[in-house]
Amino acid sequence: MSAAGGTSDVVAVAGTLEPFLRPLTGIVIDAAIFLAVVFATYLLYKAVIAPLVLRLFDRQGLDEHARRPLQKIVAFLVLFAGVTVAFGAAGYQGFLRSLATIAAAATLAIGFALQDVIKNFVAGVFIYTDKPFRIGDWIEWQGNSGVVEDISFRVTRVRTFDNELLTVPNAVLTGDVVKNPVAKKTLRLKFVFGIDYEDDVEKATDIIVEEAEKSDAILDDPAPSVRLTELADSYVGLQSRIWIDDPSRADFVKARADYVKAVKKRFDEEGISIPFPQRTVSGRNEWTDPTSFGGAAEAGIGGDS
Repeated sequence: MSAAGGTSDVVAVAGTLEPFLRPLTGIVIDAAIFLAVVFATYLLYKAVIAPLVLRLFDRQGLDEHARRPLQKIVAFLVLFAGVTVAFGAAGYQGFLRSLATIAAAATLAIGFALQDVIKNFVAGVFIYTDKPFRIGDWIEWQGNSGVVEDISFRVTRVRTFDNELLTVPNAVLTGDVVKNPVAKKTLRLKFVFGIDYEDDVEKATDIIVEEAEKSDAILDDPAPSVRLTELADSYVGLQSRIWIDDPSRADFVKARADYVKAVKKRFDEEGISIPFPQRTVSGRNEWTDPTSFGGAAEAGIGGDS
Protein backbone atom coordinates (compact mmCIF):
# COMPACT_ATOMS: atom_id res chain seq x y z
CA MET A 1 0.00 0.00 0.00
CA SER A 2 1.41 3.40 -0.92
CA ALA A 3 1.98 6.20 1.57
CA ALA A 4 -0.54 8.34 -0.21
CA GLY A 5 -3.13 5.61 0.10
CA GLY A 6 -2.50 5.20 3.85
CA THR A 7 -2.79 8.91 4.43
CA SER A 8 -6.03 9.06 2.58
CA ASP A 9 -7.41 6.22 4.71
CA VAL A 10 -6.51 8.02 7.94
CA VAL A 11 -8.08 11.20 6.69
CA ALA A 12 -11.17 9.28 5.74
CA VAL A 13 -11.41 7.67 9.18
CA ALA A 14 -10.85 11.01 10.90
CA GLY A 15 -13.53 12.55 8.79
CA THR A 16 -15.89 9.76 9.73
CA LEU A 17 -15.19 10.09 13.50
CA GLU A 18 -15.17 13.87 13.57
CA PRO A 19 -18.93 14.21 14.23
CA PHE A 20 -18.48 11.95 17.26
CA LEU A 21 -15.17 13.36 18.53
CA ARG A 22 -16.26 17.00 18.50
CA PRO A 23 -19.06 16.59 21.10
CA LEU A 24 -16.81 14.32 23.17
CA THR A 25 -14.09 16.96 23.20
CA GLY A 26 -16.62 19.57 24.30
CA ILE A 27 -17.81 17.32 27.15
CA VAL A 28 -14.25 16.77 28.37
CA ILE A 29 -13.51 20.49 28.28
CA ASP A 30 -16.73 21.33 30.13
CA ALA A 31 -16.02 18.70 32.77
CA ALA A 32 -12.49 20.03 33.18
CA ILE A 33 -13.84 23.57 33.65
CA PHE A 34 -16.39 22.30 36.20
CA LEU A 35 -13.74 20.46 38.23
CA ALA A 36 -11.31 23.39 38.01
CA VAL A 37 -13.90 25.82 39.43
CA VAL A 38 -14.85 23.42 42.25
CA PHE A 39 -11.19 22.90 43.12
CA ALA A 40 -10.55 26.65 43.05
CA THR A 41 -13.51 27.13 45.41
CA TYR A 42 -12.04 24.58 47.80
CA LEU A 43 -8.67 26.35 47.78
CA LEU A 44 -10.37 29.71 48.32
CA TYR A 45 -12.22 28.32 51.33
CA LYS A 46 -9.09 26.80 52.88
CA ALA A 47 -6.79 29.74 52.23
CA VAL A 48 -9.09 32.73 52.76
CA ILE A 49 -12.61 32.03 53.99
CA ALA A 50 -11.84 29.52 56.78
CA PRO A 51 -9.21 31.77 58.48
CA LEU A 52 -11.56 34.75 58.26
CA VAL A 53 -14.38 32.72 59.82
CA LEU A 54 -12.13 31.53 62.66
CA ARG A 55 -11.00 35.10 63.28
CA LEU A 56 -14.64 36.19 63.43
CA PHE A 57 -15.44 33.39 65.89
CA ASP A 58 -12.52 34.48 68.09
CA ARG A 59 -13.77 38.05 68.05
CA GLN A 60 -17.27 36.92 69.06
CA GLY A 61 -15.89 34.65 71.78
CA LEU A 62 -17.70 31.53 70.58
CA ASP A 63 -17.10 28.29 72.46
CA GLU A 64 -15.61 25.24 70.74
CA HIS A 65 -18.94 23.41 70.70
CA ALA A 66 -20.49 26.31 68.79
CA ARG A 67 -17.68 26.62 66.26
CA ARG A 68 -17.84 23.10 64.84
CA PRO A 69 -21.40 23.18 63.48
CA LEU A 70 -21.04 26.76 62.27
CA GLN A 71 -17.87 25.85 60.38
CA LYS A 72 -19.72 22.99 58.72
CA ILE A 73 -22.52 25.32 57.66
CA VAL A 74 -20.07 27.85 56.20
CA ALA A 75 -18.20 25.09 54.35
CA PHE A 76 -21.48 23.76 52.92
CA LEU A 77 -22.57 27.22 51.74
CA VAL A 78 -19.21 27.88 50.09
CA LEU A 79 -19.25 24.47 48.38
CA PHE A 80 -22.82 25.03 47.20
CA ALA A 81 -21.87 28.42 45.75
CA GLY A 82 -18.79 26.93 44.07
CA VAL A 83 -20.79 24.11 42.48
CA THR A 84 -23.38 26.62 41.24
CA VAL A 85 -20.68 28.79 39.64
CA ALA A 86 -19.02 25.67 38.19
CA PHE A 87 -22.24 24.58 36.50
CA GLY A 88 -22.58 28.02 34.94
CA ALA A 89 -18.94 28.20 33.82
CA ALA A 90 -19.15 24.72 32.27
CA GLY A 91 -22.19 25.66 30.24
CA TYR A 92 -24.69 23.54 32.18
CA GLN A 93 -27.19 26.36 32.64
CA GLY A 94 -30.11 24.22 31.52
CA PHE A 95 -29.23 21.47 33.96
CA LEU A 96 -28.72 24.08 36.68
CA ARG A 97 -32.20 25.53 36.11
CA SER A 98 -33.73 22.08 36.28
CA LEU A 99 -31.76 21.32 39.45
CA ALA A 100 -32.94 24.58 41.03
CA THR A 101 -36.57 23.71 40.28
CA ILE A 102 -36.19 20.24 41.77
CA ALA A 103 -34.40 21.66 44.81
CA ALA A 104 -37.17 24.23 45.40
CA ALA A 105 -39.86 21.55 45.31
CA ALA A 106 -37.83 19.27 47.54
CA THR A 107 -37.20 22.09 50.01
CA LEU A 108 -40.93 22.80 50.27
CA ALA A 109 -41.75 19.14 50.89
CA ILE A 110 -38.94 18.72 53.41
CA GLY A 111 -39.99 21.91 55.18
CA PHE A 112 -43.48 20.55 55.82
CA ALA A 113 -42.16 17.14 56.88
CA LEU A 114 -39.47 18.48 59.22
CA GLN A 115 -41.23 21.36 60.95
CA ASP A 116 -40.15 20.23 64.42
CA VAL A 117 -36.56 19.68 63.30
CA ILE A 118 -36.44 23.15 61.74
CA LYS A 119 -37.99 24.67 64.87
CA ASN A 120 -35.35 23.03 67.05
CA PHE A 121 -32.62 24.10 64.61
CA VAL A 122 -33.72 27.75 64.82
CA ALA A 123 -33.89 27.43 68.60
CA GLY A 124 -30.34 26.06 68.57
CA VAL A 125 -29.17 29.11 66.64
CA PHE A 126 -30.70 31.35 69.32
CA ILE A 127 -28.96 29.34 72.05
CA TYR A 128 -25.62 29.87 70.27
CA THR A 129 -26.18 33.60 69.80
CA ASP A 130 -27.93 34.53 73.07
CA LYS A 131 -25.83 32.15 75.24
CA PRO A 132 -28.38 31.59 78.05
CA PHE A 133 -26.15 28.75 79.23
CA ARG A 134 -22.90 27.00 78.31
CA ILE A 135 -21.50 23.49 78.57
CA GLY A 136 -20.83 22.77 82.24
CA ASP A 137 -23.57 25.11 83.52
CA TRP A 138 -26.17 23.91 85.98
CA ILE A 139 -29.65 24.75 84.63
CA GLU A 140 -33.24 24.21 85.78
CA TRP A 141 -36.39 24.11 83.62
CA GLN A 142 -39.92 22.70 83.96
CA GLY A 143 -39.09 20.93 87.21
CA ASN A 144 -35.90 19.36 85.79
CA SER A 145 -32.31 20.23 86.62
CA GLY A 146 -28.83 19.10 85.65
CA VAL A 147 -25.48 20.01 84.13
CA VAL A 148 -25.24 20.77 80.40
CA GLU A 149 -22.97 18.23 78.68
CA ASP A 150 -23.47 19.04 75.00
CA ILE A 151 -25.27 21.59 72.83
CA SER A 152 -26.09 20.85 69.19
CA PHE A 153 -28.34 22.63 66.72
CA ARG A 154 -31.21 20.22 67.40
CA VAL A 155 -30.96 19.09 71.03
CA THR A 156 -29.18 19.85 74.28
CA ARG A 157 -27.96 16.99 76.47
CA VAL A 158 -28.20 17.47 80.22
CA ARG A 159 -26.83 15.14 82.90
CA THR A 160 -29.10 15.11 85.96
CA PHE A 161 -27.79 14.82 89.49
CA ASP A 162 -29.09 11.24 89.55
CA ASN A 163 -26.67 10.56 86.64
CA GLU A 164 -29.46 10.34 84.06
CA LEU A 165 -28.84 11.79 80.59
CA LEU A 166 -31.70 13.94 79.29
CA THR A 167 -31.89 14.80 75.58
CA VAL A 168 -33.91 18.01 75.46
CA PRO A 169 -35.16 19.56 72.19
CA ASN A 170 -33.80 23.08 71.88
CA ALA A 171 -37.29 24.50 71.29
CA VAL A 172 -38.25 23.39 74.82
CA LEU A 173 -35.38 25.37 76.34
CA THR A 174 -36.01 28.52 74.30
CA GLY A 175 -39.80 28.40 74.64
CA ASP A 176 -39.88 28.31 78.45
CA VAL A 177 -38.14 29.85 81.43
CA VAL A 178 -34.67 28.38 82.00
CA LYS A 179 -32.98 29.10 85.32
CA ASN A 180 -29.18 29.30 85.24
CA PRO A 181 -27.96 29.70 88.83
CA VAL A 182 -24.30 29.76 87.77
CA ALA A 183 -24.55 32.32 84.97
CA LYS A 184 -22.80 34.94 87.10
CA LYS A 185 -19.64 34.77 89.20
CA THR A 186 -21.55 34.76 92.51
CA LEU A 187 -24.69 32.99 93.72
CA ARG A 188 -26.94 33.93 96.63
CA LEU A 189 -28.23 31.14 98.85
CA LYS A 190 -31.22 31.44 101.16
CA PHE A 191 -32.13 29.21 104.08
CA VAL A 192 -34.81 29.62 106.75
CA PHE A 193 -33.89 28.64 110.32
CA GLY A 194 -36.89 28.08 112.58
CA ILE A 195 -36.51 28.86 116.29
CA ASP A 196 -38.91 28.59 119.21
CA TYR A 197 -41.13 31.54 120.10
CA GLU A 198 -39.46 31.67 123.54
CA ASP A 199 -35.92 31.91 122.11
CA ASP A 200 -33.98 35.17 121.73
CA VAL A 201 -34.29 36.33 118.11
CA GLU A 202 -31.29 38.69 118.32
CA LYS A 203 -29.07 35.99 119.77
CA ALA A 204 -30.09 33.52 117.07
CA THR A 205 -29.48 36.16 114.41
CA ASP A 206 -25.97 36.81 115.69
CA ILE A 207 -25.17 33.08 115.66
CA ILE A 208 -26.38 32.71 112.07
CA VAL A 209 -24.25 35.64 110.90
CA GLU A 210 -21.19 34.54 112.88
CA GLU A 211 -21.22 31.04 111.40
CA ALA A 212 -21.51 32.52 107.91
CA GLU A 213 -18.49 34.74 108.55
CA LYS A 214 -16.45 31.74 109.75
CA SER A 215 -17.07 29.74 106.57
CA ASP A 216 -14.38 29.93 103.86
CA ALA A 217 -16.95 29.11 101.17
CA ILE A 218 -19.13 32.13 102.00
CA LEU A 219 -18.18 35.61 100.77
CA ASP A 220 -17.73 38.59 103.09
CA ASP A 221 -18.83 40.97 100.33
CA PRO A 222 -21.79 40.94 99.88
CA ALA A 223 -22.06 40.42 103.62
CA PRO A 224 -24.31 37.72 105.10
CA SER A 225 -27.67 38.97 106.33
CA VAL A 226 -30.63 37.64 108.34
CA ARG A 227 -34.26 38.70 108.20
CA LEU A 228 -37.27 37.62 110.19
CA THR A 229 -39.60 36.37 107.48
CA GLU A 230 -42.09 34.03 109.15
CA LEU A 231 -44.27 33.76 112.23
CA ALA A 232 -45.41 30.21 111.67
CA ASP A 233 -47.62 28.01 113.87
CA SER A 234 -44.72 26.44 115.76
CA TYR A 235 -41.62 28.53 115.00
CA VAL A 236 -40.20 31.94 114.16
CA GLY A 237 -38.52 31.88 110.74
CA LEU A 238 -35.16 33.63 110.31
CA GLN A 239 -34.05 33.71 106.67
CA SER A 240 -30.30 33.73 106.13
CA ARG A 241 -28.90 35.16 102.88
CA ILE A 242 -25.32 34.29 101.96
CA TRP A 243 -23.20 34.45 98.78
CA ILE A 244 -20.72 31.96 97.31
CA ASP A 245 -18.09 32.56 94.63
CA ASP A 246 -17.72 30.71 91.27
CA PRO A 247 -20.76 28.55 91.97
CA SER A 248 -21.42 25.05 90.74
CA ARG A 249 -23.95 22.49 91.84
CA ALA A 250 -21.37 20.73 94.03
CA ASP A 251 -20.23 24.01 95.62
CA PHE A 252 -23.82 25.03 96.26
CA VAL A 253 -24.79 21.79 98.01
CA LYS A 254 -21.60 21.51 100.09
CA ALA A 255 -21.52 25.14 101.18
CA ARG A 256 -25.15 25.10 102.26
CA ALA A 257 -24.86 21.74 104.06
CA ASP A 258 -21.73 22.75 106.01
CA TYR A 259 -23.24 26.10 106.92
CA VAL A 260 -26.56 24.69 108.15
CA LYS A 261 -24.72 22.00 110.14
CA ALA A 262 -22.54 24.64 111.84
CA VAL A 263 -25.55 26.80 112.76
CA LYS A 264 -27.43 23.78 114.14
CA LYS A 265 -24.44 22.87 116.32
CA ARG A 266 -24.22 26.44 117.70
CA PHE A 267 -27.96 26.49 118.39
CA ASP A 268 -27.59 23.29 120.43
CA GLU A 269 -24.65 24.75 122.36
CA GLU A 270 -26.47 28.04 123.09
CA GLY A 271 -29.76 26.40 124.09
CA ILE A 272 -31.72 27.61 121.06
CA SER A 273 -34.23 24.99 119.98
CA ILE A 274 -35.53 24.22 116.52
CA PRO A 275 -39.12 23.15 117.22
CA PHE A 276 -40.91 20.44 115.29
CA PRO A 277 -44.45 21.03 113.98
CA GLN A 278 -47.20 20.57 116.55
CA ARG A 279 -50.79 19.65 115.81
CA THR A 280 -53.84 19.65 118.06
CA VAL A 281 -56.53 17.18 117.01
CA SER A 282 -60.06 17.46 118.36
CA GLY A 283 -63.25 15.64 117.45
CA ARG A 284 -66.90 15.29 118.39
CA ASN A 285 -69.42 12.48 117.79
CA GLU A 286 -73.00 13.47 117.15
CA TRP A 287 -74.45 10.96 119.64
CA THR A 288 -72.56 12.45 122.62
CA ASP A 289 -75.20 15.09 123.33
CA PRO A 290 -75.48 15.36 127.17
CA THR A 291 -79.24 15.19 127.12
CA SER A 292 -79.46 12.12 124.95
CA PHE A 293 -76.56 10.45 126.78
CA GLY A 294 -78.15 11.16 130.15
CA GLY A 295 -81.52 9.98 128.97
CA ALA A 296 -79.99 6.75 127.69
CA ALA A 297 -78.14 6.20 130.97
CA GLU A 298 -81.23 6.85 132.99
CA ALA A 299 -83.18 4.51 130.82
CA GLY A 300 -80.56 1.83 131.35
CA ILE A 301 -80.59 2.27 135.10
CA GLY A 302 -84.33 2.10 135.16
CA GLY A 303 -84.25 -1.11 133.17
CA ASP A 304 -81.80 -2.73 135.59
CA SER A 305 -84.06 -1.91 138.44
